[in-house]
Amino acid sequence: MRMSQLFSQTLREAPADAEVASHQLLLRAGFIRQLASGIFSYLPLARRSLDRIERIIREEMDAIGGQEMTMPVVHPADIWKQTGRWYAIGAEMGRFLDKSGRDMVLAMTHEEVVAHLVSREIKSYRQLPQLVYHLQTKWRDDPRPRSGLIRVREFTMKDSYSLDADWDGLVRQYQAHYQAYFNIFRRCGIDAVAVRSDVGMMGGAVAHEYMYMNPIGEDTLILCDHCGYAANRQIARFQAPAAAPEEPLPNSKVATPGTTTIDDLSALLGVPASRTAKAVFMVATVAGAEADEQRFVLAVIRGDLEVNETKLANAVRARDLRHAQDDEITAVGAVPGYGSPIGTSGALVVVDHTIAASPNLVAGANESGYHLLNVNCGRDFTPDIVADLAAAREGDACPECGQALRAARGIEVGNIFQLGTKYTEALGGHFLDAEGRTQPVVMGSYGIGVGRLLACVAEEHHDDQGLVWPISVSPFDVHVVAVAKGPGPVQEVADRLYARLRAAGLEVLLDDRPENPGVKFNDADLMGVPLRITVGERSLKRGVIELKARAAAEREEVPAADIVARVLSEVTRLRDELTARVQPVPYRE
Repeated sequence: MRMSQLFSQTLREAPADAEVASHQLLLRAGFIRQLASGIFSYLPLARRSLDRIERIIREEMDAIGGQEMTMPVVHPADIWKQTGRWYAIGAEMGRFLDKSGRDMVLAMTHEEVVAHLVSREIKSYRQLPQLVYHLQTKWRDDPRPRSGLIRVREFTMKDSYSLDADWDGLVRQYQAHYQAYFNIFRRCGIDAVAVRSDVGMMGGAVAHEYMYMNPIGEDTLILCDHCGYAANRQIARFQAPAAAPEEPLPNSKVATPGTTTIDDLSALLGVPASRTAKAVFMVATVAGAEADEQRFVLAVIRGDLEVNETKLANAVRARDLRHAQDDEITAVGAVPGYGSPIGTSGALVVVDHTIAASPNLVAGANESGYHLLNVNCGRDFTPDIVADLAAAREGDACPECGQALRAARGIEVGNIFQLGTKYTEALGGHFLDAEGRTQPVVMGSYGIGVGRLLACVAEEHHDDQGLVWPISVSPFDVHVVAVAKGPGPVQEVADRLYARLRAAGLEVLLDDRPENPGVKFNDADLMGVPLRITVGERSLKRGVIELKARAAAEREEVPAADIVARVLSEVTRLRDELTARVQPVPYRE
């Protein structure tokens, strides 16, 4: 590709709303342009990098038995209604009516389509296992697009789907994906960690997210450096300090004016927060027999802990939670700031397991200015649900080894789910087993956002001058800069070298523009191609050509006759370094 013909231009400054490095640099280097909030055009440079990422993905999917296909972007709503997700997913789903007035869906993901295909294509256990995948456009109307390609509304995703006769087969394909994803990310030049995660709208039994560790990430991860425990904070467990056993004592009411927080209560009564019970009032949206229903939820947790809303939502099987308003709280007989389950009615009472195991706590009396001493779960109130509701924090004890946990930020670059039979049962995806019995196909689902992965590579590989692409993702292998403003001997040598490198099988970008050398060098650094060759009049007179690796500080002069062989050697070295990063990773449940 000649830069004089390239359909993009570099920018000296990034737009003011581009806050993170990847967004700024991909804009400035001419890779992407924004059309609307969360919607981008990928210009030729980005398209070439995306093609290379997709090639790596295809190679790794094919290596574990994947078959590529293409499924539609537009779906009839009927299949989403059959699985229930038409009703469970909110405004982020793209819904519209076709010209006949039928409900339609813009694809967010393709579980329904795969299950529909299974109902038509899979008849016998002899056809299983299977693994299909595609790279396709998705639409999720995210209310908060941000950080360039990190969080968008329209995107390309690799989604694959394993199909098995039983759960053992699913586990095998799941673990194959577990390793394949590490291979993909490392070949692209980033390290990711796999953490246990919430199954969310996908459903299923087990899920992992692959996280690229970076401070700009929106996800908080809870990690143990001692034993390797890793989980998204949404579901992370920890060992809470156990309460000392005591005999239950009689209740007594105590005046506590102006103490609507745990800190104030602890200070007034001289008790640790771990001896208090905190009430959290929520309203949950849950699926009813015919329509969604609103349930008032009274969650109780020890005062030294915080409620994890994802855990609470999972405990009550809610698709949405919001904080209750004061009038809703008083309607069940509770008092804001002095609330507890005692004396309330009409609330779904959910308590953290530490409350059930902690005797003689201080809890709200549901009377303004008063608390109750010696409140005991099971004696003074009966919970509807006992569950782990607590949010893990840095410094908490690891649930597996007891060492201190660490919190870190991460960006999700991939996810894998053990779906089970949720979708195939809903859409008739059955087969006949060896005994002639009808069984539902067992599914797994596995996704990678291709554009987000590109952005994460850019976040990882840049410096003050611009992008520093790994050779596996770079749009070109070599950037040839002709230090000339027009036709002449320098440009002729650069043209011949460009042709020789391409004939050797390399992807080459030639800067043949009539620009000053400083502009060309700045643009080369900004674009970040791994190797730069400079053809200049002075060096040619000495019979040498300058070679510089983008990631290196020093330049070297190579005899002109040896330059192609030297470049090929460098390209091989860079590729081998990435290949060496691919190592087996032990599977962690």
